[in-house]
This record gives sequence, C-alpha cells and structure tokens, in this order.
Amino acid sequence: NDSDNENLIKVRAIISCPSGDYIKKFRNQFPRKDLELMVVAFKIFDFMTCTKCGELLNLNLEFEI
Repeated sequence: NDSDNENLIKVRAIISCPSGDYIKKFRNQFPRKDLELMVVAFKIFDFMTCTKCGELLNLNLEFEI
C-alpha cells in the first residue's frame, strides 16, 4: 500500500571505527509515528566502542523520507 510506504522513514546506518578496524552497515525502517523510538535507538550508539582498539565508533545515517 502506497500510504503505508509514505508513513515509513527508511534509514541506512553505517557504523565504523575511526582507525578503520571495523565497519558495519544496517538498513531499517520506522513508522513516522515511532520517530521518538528511532531517536532513542540511535542514542545507544553514543557509547559503542571498537572491540579491537577501544575508540568510540562513528555512526553515519542516511534517511529516505
């Protein structure tokens, strides 16, 4: 249904280590009504560190709205 697709926010997240030791890509989609839950989910990444070097991981987001 097109109206269902219009209510979804598609997100591609790229998590990477600044030293290049780690990179992972994820895709997900969230209903617009759950935007606050998406923000809470992203805040978890603020504390993620690389298991190899201990650096904080970078989070890059690409949105399709």
